[in-house]
Amino acid sequence: MSLWIKICGNTSLTDARLAVEAGADALGFVFAPSPRRVTVAQVAEIARQLPSTIEKIGVFVDASFEEISAAVRTAGLTGVQLHSAAAAATTARLRAEFGPALRILRVVHFGINAGAEAEALAADANLDALLVDSRTATAVGGTGVAFDWATARATLFTGQRKMIAAGGLHPDNVAEAISTLRPWGVDVVTGVEAAPGHKDAAKVRAFVAAARAALK
Repeated sequence: MSLWIKICGNTSLTDARLAVEAGADALGFVFAPSPRRVTVAQVAEIARQLPSTIEKIGVFVDASFEEISAAVRTAGLTGVQLHSAAAAATTARLRAEFGPALRILRVVHFGINAGAEAEALAADANLDALLVDSRTATAVGGTGVAFDWATARATLFTGQRKMIAAGGLHPDNVAEAISTLRPWGVDVVTGVEAAPGHKDAAKVRAFVAAARAALK
């Protein structure tokens, strides 16, 4: 099996290129309140200087269809990651507007209701994958906190749909996460940073290398 690797929370061309050179499949750009927040104009400038083969995923929290679609067009995004109460109608409109080429991800926060939430979201035929993340009282992503992988393996990562593991991953634990969860993909922010919004080159390279090696 192949593994999809996303390096999220990019704020500069330097960090984006670093992730590309390290072998990531996708870059994430946060358009929601966060220390890593970027503007559509910033991402448009970064994206035009990146290889066309790298996926560019916009991260949105409670954004409207109009906001999301405008960002996709202006910034040259190839995918969207939707947090919180995005309606199924939004994913349907995005699919109708941009076709199968746009990768649409929905986020499930690990917790007591995560299994039921994942089942409900999985009924949406417009979704490409579900991303399981941890959350805190103040953050819906980029928390640096890992969830209970053993429980998640039994309730969420059952092999019935494409699942992406996020939350608290870093170079030293990503192999264990992959071995336990057998995810379709992994996503990292805090675990490869020198400071919020600024990547650590050695950590980015080590994370990608460890994730790839975990499948060999």
